[in-house]
Amino acid sequence: MKLKPLHDRVVVKILEAERRSAGGIVIPDNATEKPTTGRVLAVGAGRTLDNGTVLGLAVQVGDEVIFGKYAGQTIKVDGEELTVLKEEDIFAIIEK
Repeated sequence: MKLKPLHDRVVVKILEAERRSAGGIVIPDNATEKPTTGRVLAVGAGRTLDNGTVLGLAVQVGDEVIFGKYAGQTIKVDGEELTVLKEEDIFAIIEK
């Protein structure tokens, strides 16, 4: 797969949500919410400012991020479901 997002867009692979509750109960697929965490697979060059300079992105390939539940656009590439979103839709980078 070769994707190069444009401008301030980021390609994210959704990380699977936990399917068990803290008490060990298995949660069915239809009862879980859309996951809002993912791993960054590709980033664009950055946002172009009014004066023509390009402001680089704060996220990098490999970062785990948290983003809005309804953010971005879901696409399929090589049978894999990915989300393309703008950097401004990312709330935080998960540091480990």
